[in-house]
Parts: sequence; structure tokens; C-alpha cells
Amino acid sequence: MSNRRGRLFILSAPSGAGKTTVARRVVETTGRVGISRSYTSRPARAGERDGVDYNFVTADRFLELRASGAFLEWAEVFGDYYGTGTSDTEARLSGGEDLLLVIDVQGARKVRQAGVESVGIFLMPPSFGVLEQRLRGRGRDPEAAIRRRLATAREEIRAFAEYDYVVVNDEVDACADRVRAILLAERSRRMAMTAGAEGVVSTFFASPGNGPGA
Repeated sequence: MSNRRGRLFILSAPSGAGKTTVARRVVETTGRVGISRSYTSRPARAGERDGVDYNFVTADRFLELRASGAFLEWAEVFGDYYGTGTSDTEARLSGGEDLLLVIDVQGARKVRQAGVESVGIFLMPPSFGVLEQRLRGRGRDPEAAIRRRLATAREEIRAFAEYDYVVVNDEVDACADRVRAILLAERSRRMAMTAGAEGVVSTFFASPGNGPGA
């Protein structure tokens, strides 16, 4: 199974629904899966590190990379640019690592439009009220930004039908367990396992007549 190619999983949710927290929890409890590190033009927040949480670049540098075709997908979100590096993604998938691509609805649509094979997972908050409570509880956004995020959430929530799976984030650990179960189930799909399975099958016919009971 060493020649296995990794699978790309898209994890989307309205801002404040907890997609990054859930993704990190899944990576902590699941082998051979990582989080795709995005490029962004926004400033680093407290505790964030360049090259670890994001690849932080200036807006001008981001636009240069975009013009050169460096991104699998990109989007402008609340005035800042975010993008997924094509070469970074391909290198990790080719190495057999599954990737969680934590992006918004805009980015997910661009990945699908590009014809890239992926599995879409949409994370929902339990309710609009809970989402608003979480956004306010973070204590890092002014009122205008919170209202803007909530307005965007009303538009994004309808996009759940575009995804393969829908998971409600009512409690982080339980939600992460559900997403992890999806990853493990997708790994066992016949198409995902074909290359490795054919390798096993070939051992049954490599030396006809030489096995036990021949």
C-alpha cells in the first residue's frame, strides 16, 4: 500500500463554526492526515506563526502568486486574500498524505470547478444563535465585523447541499469524531483502495502452484 495517493478533503463552514479547531483535533487523532497550509495577506494574529499556521505574504505578493497560477484556489474574504498552493498540495498528496483543506464556500467551489477530485464536508453550527454567541465570545472582532460575518453566514449556510457530507458542530470532540469517521470510511472506498488491493491480488498469482495446499 506504499504507493497510495492521498485524498483531498474540503472542510467548509461559516466563520465561527469551528472548522479550524475541528480540523486540528482530527489531525491529532488520525494518522497520515494533515491540514493544508494556506497563503494569506492578512496580518498574523496572536500566537500564529508564519510557515506553521499560514504562509503570511503581502497583498502585492499574493497577487503576484495568483497571476502566476500558483493557487489551486483563492478567495477574498472580508478584505483579505486566502489561497491554497497547487505545488504544495500536489507534493503532499503524491507522498500519500491525506489533506484537510480548510476553506470557505467560495474556495470549495473553485476546487470543484477546476475538476480536482475531493470529498466535501460542510460543518454547521447547531443554530444561528449559537454561531452569533461563538463569534461574540471570541472577543476579537468589532461589532461591524461580527454583523458582516453573520450576514455572510446566512448566505453560506445554504451551500451545504453542494457537499458530500454535513456534520453539525454541537461539541468539538464529537464533531471531530464524526469527521474522522468520514475520512476513514473514504479511505476504504474501492476506488481509493484499488492500487493497493491489486498489489495484494497479484501475490495470489505470482508463483502458481507453489503456495500451501497446491
